[in-house]
Amino acid sequence: MTSQPRKPLSATPPSAGLPDHRNAGDPDDSQAHPHDGLDRALRATLARMTGGVSPQAAAGAWLDWAMHMARAPGRQLELAQHAIESVGKLAADMTADPESDPPFKPGPNDHRFLHPGWSRPPFRAMQQTFLASHDWWNHATDDIPGMRRQDANRVHFMAQQALDTLSPSNGPLTNPEVIESALKSNGHSLLAGTVHAAEDLLHNLRHEEAAPSSKFRVGHDLAATKGEVVYRNALFELIQYAPQTETVRAEPVLIVPAWIMKYYILDLRPENSLINYLVGQGFTVFCMSWINPGPELRDVSLDDYRTDGVMAAIEAVSTITGNEKIHACGYCLGGTILSIAAATMARDGDDRLASITLLAAQTDFSQPGELMLFLDESQVSLLEDLMCDQGYLDSDQMVGAFKAIRSEDLVWQRAVRRYLLGIEENETDMGVWNADATRMPARMHSEYLRGLFMENRLAAGRFAVDGRVIVLRDISAPLFVVGTETDHIAPWRSVYKTKLFTVSDFRFLLTSSGHNGGIVSEPGHPRRHYRIGHRKPGALYMDPDTWLASHAPQEGSWWPEWTKWLSVHSGDPIDPPPMGAPEAGYPSLGKAPGSYVMIR
Repeated sequence: MTSQPRKPLSATPPSAGLPDHRNAGDPDDSQAHPHDGLDRALRATLARMTGGVSPQAAAGAWLDWAMHMARAPGRQLELAQHAIESVGKLAADMTADPESDPPFKPGPNDHRFLHPGWSRPPFRAMQQTFLASHDWWNHATDDIPGMRRQDANRVHFMAQQALDTLSPSNGPLTNPEVIESALKSNGHSLLAGTVHAAEDLLHNLRHEEAAPSSKFRVGHDLAATKGEVVYRNALFELIQYAPQTETVRAEPVLIVPAWIMKYYILDLRPENSLINYLVGQGFTVFCMSWINPGPELRDVSLDDYRTDGVMAAIEAVSTITGNEKIHACGYCLGGTILSIAAATMARDGDDRLASITLLAAQTDFSQPGELMLFLDESQVSLLEDLMCDQGYLDSDQMVGAFKAIRSEDLVWQRAVRRYLLGIEENETDMGVWNADATRMPARMHSEYLRGLFMENRLAAGRFAVDGRVIVLRDISAPLFVVGTETDHIAPWRSVYKTKLFTVSDFRFLLTSSGHNGGIVSEPGHPRRHYRIGHRKPGALYMDPDTWLASHAPQEGSWWPEWTKWLSVHSGDPIDPPPMGAPEAGYPSLGKAPGSYVMIR
């Protein structure tokens, strides 16, 4: 074991990391497609121009919708009748009592029309016309017999995106809140917004990073739990946190965060740090800090993240603590790779995992959430061409997909506040973390998208490690699985499906909020609740909706439930282990949070 940075994990040529789509028996690629490099370069340029969105996929979805709609005169008649009814409702609303309920209402997550001015004419008419258009398109993209469901969802998404650009809330003369703010400030709000727009435009033209936060600094205000880096390789640094109690539980906790994000989402401020909370509850905690990869790691594979990532960390934790039993916890993609590692360990007779916790992590990708809108063969191939050209998927290209899913909040509402209301956004710990995005190595990301997202091999029993298939049902360690109610990335019903593929002792907890906010849910956080259930080994399966109806919500944070469960599956308290193990090749390499988290 080495504790120093080393060379990239693969010595394969740059193109080797991306899949070969030739059929068996095809002639050598250089003879069959001698000018493929030219095509790849052109497609990579196209991908940069479109933000990684395939024009063919978008056009194909619209064509599928139009052709099926053309042969459905009954559906056309229904939509015409719906449009006429909507016009009638709009006409009636124009003469109705201003205090009466409007016929069309925004969605539960749409906060663009909260200002009381939207209830007064002419703004109410503009708002209602816009919402009526949304309503019509919702009906127009319902199931049409014969049409692919993914194409229907994609057309629905693209139509809503186009409509959102035309929302009256986006205009300075059609938004009552903007007009009111401009009048009260004598135009200063619009002037401040113009300054903000000019600053942002200059940053974009210069391709400059956002200015570092002055309020929240990594290693000082964020990621500040005391510890030491005790291992480092080309993929990650391992942080061991200093004990805060006189005794600790015998079994250490190893946290495997997602490499799509910086690890300190789990170690924000001391008050809402899950890591700090665990240490304070008497656990020895280790956390992996993945490197933010550049083109030099283009050929790192998904299995490298298992062997040189998760398994290397397990080996280090076992050696440092002298305890072979480990509580392993994986968040998001970290939970997926932990599941793969755990199933492989079970297959090979490695029983070092005392328990497994999965936080908003999917093992079945048949319902992968709204991100699937961006994924099909055309989309993935275009991303592969882009990654082949630059060696990684850039953070901006990832962030753009997440913003598009919640454009009304993350794009348009932010633009209105910043550019039309002139409001400088208040800095938050999670906002600073969210802006600190990471890249994805080309080969690994291609294998992840194809093997897990598109082909769902892990759940289907077709995921092979070292040439042999692994299955989740081989895992005998107790499982604690957490889903979040409003998760757009890992929908909780998809996370719940882990229960389908496992047979060990299983607890499922559903917490309020979304993918990040639901996990960062410290005790004392307002308006938080959770539900928890227990499946004993051998119990019959319960579908997610029945489970939801059968488990009442409990107020408060889910963190105490988890630490109580960890304690039940832990041995008696012992003296804290030493920090690192220099004699075994794990010396201290510096203070937490380490150096990898600083790479941008």
